[in-house]
Amino acid sequence: MRVCVGTTVHHPEDARITHRQIRALLDAGHEVTFVAPFTHCNVTPRQGIRAVDVPRAVGLHRGKALRTAASALRTAVRDADLLVVHDIELLLALPRKRPPTVWDVHEDTIGALNAKTYLPGPVRSVLPPLIRAVESRAERRLHLILAEESYRERFPGAHPVVPNHTYVPRTPPAPPGDHRIVYVGQISLARGAAEMVEIARRLRPYGIRLDLVGPADAAVRPMLRDAQRGGLLDWFGYVPNNHALRMAEGALAGLSLLHDVPNYRESTPTKVIEYMARGIPVVTTPLPGAASLVGRVGCGTIVPFGEVGAVADAVVQCVLHLRADAERRAAMGARGYVEALNHYHWPAVAGEFVTLLERWAQAPSPVAALPDRSPAGRLANLSGQNV
Repeated sequence: MRVCVGTTVHHPEDARITHRQIRALLDAGHEVTFVAPFTHCNVTPRQGIRAVDVPRAVGLHRGKALRTAASALRTAVRDADLLVVHDIELLLALPRKRPPTVWDVHEDTIGALNAKTYLPGPVRSVLPPLIRAVESRAERRLHLILAEESYRERFPGAHPVVPNHTYVPRTPPAPPGDHRIVYVGQISLARGAAEMVEIARRLRPYGIRLDLVGPADAAVRPMLRDAQRGGLLDWFGYVPNNHALRMAEGALAGLSLLHDVPNYRESTPTKVIEYMARGIPVVTTPLPGAASLVGRVGCGTIVPFGEVGAVADAVVQCVLHLRADAERRAAMGARGYVEALNHYHWPAVAGEFVTLLERWAQAPSPVAALPDRSPAGRLANLSGQNV
C-alpha cells in the first residue's frame, strides 16, 4: 500500500504522526510519502519515506503554506492508494482527484482557539461556526479517525478511535533520582510555562533543577531564555520524542501543569502516560483524565489549579516530599510503568491502525462529492479546492 501523509501545522517529528503512525506503516512494509514542513522545522527526513517539503502554516499567515500544500498534495497522491491528513486547514486544500482520504482528528480545534493568542477578538467569534461546518462536511465525505473518545460528541458517526498511546520500554527504567524534575512537550502559557519558571526559582535553593525538553510558543520564549541565562533551568528546545523521553528517565518527577481550558479538559493525558512509561512520578493539575488516571494508579500527585504562585508552592511541596522519600517515589514510578506497559503500549494497537488503513485503501469514497452550499462548502469552492 502506498500512503500519502500530509501536515502543514504539526512538526515533522510529531509523536503521533511520525513516531507512531508512519512508523507502524513502515514496519508493516507499506510505502509512505510525507508532505510536511521539514525545512521550516530544521528536520532531516528519516530514511524509508519519500519526503515532500512545504512551508509551515503558522499564525495568521497561512495562505501561502496552504497553496503550496495543495500543489504538493496534487502531485503526491497521483500514485497513492490512500491519503491521510492531520490538519483541519488541509481539508480546504485536498486535491479533487485523490484516493480514499482519511482525516486524523487529534485536536479540539474550537477548544484550542482560547490558546491562540495571535487571533484578534473578531476572528475568534466568527471561527467556531465555520470550523463546525468544515468538520461536518468532512464527516460526510471522508474517513475519520478520532484520537479521543470524547470527540464522539463532535462527530456522531461510527468513527474508530486510535488512542494516543506511547512506546513503553520492555525493560523497567532506572528508579527516579533526587536532583531534577522534567517537563517534555510543547511549552506555552496554557501548559504551565510561567508556573514552571517559578517552580524552578523556588527549587533552586534545594539543589533541584528543572529540565524543559520541547519547543516553546513565541510568547514565552523570552521568559525561558531569561530563566536559563539566570541559571534557573535548562531549556533544551525541540528534541525528537523518543530521545526526549529517554532524557526524562531518572527524573524525580514529571510535570503536567495544563490549565483548565476546553482543549485539555476532556483529553487523554498523553504526557502523563509518557512519564509513567519512563518510570517517573507524575505531578499534574486536576484535569479529569489525568487526575483519574494518577489517582487510580497511585503514580503521582495532583495539585490544584490556581494563580502561578499558588501552583508553584503546591508543586514545590510535592517535589520536596518526593525527594525525602526514595521508597515512595520508586513505588510511584514502578506502578506507573506497569500500568503503561499493560494498557498504553502503542504497538498493542498499531496493527489495528494499519489494518484499518488497508481496508479503507481498498474502499471507494464514503459518499459522492455532491455540491455543498454550507459556509465550509462555499469557502472551499472559493479557494478552488474540494473537501
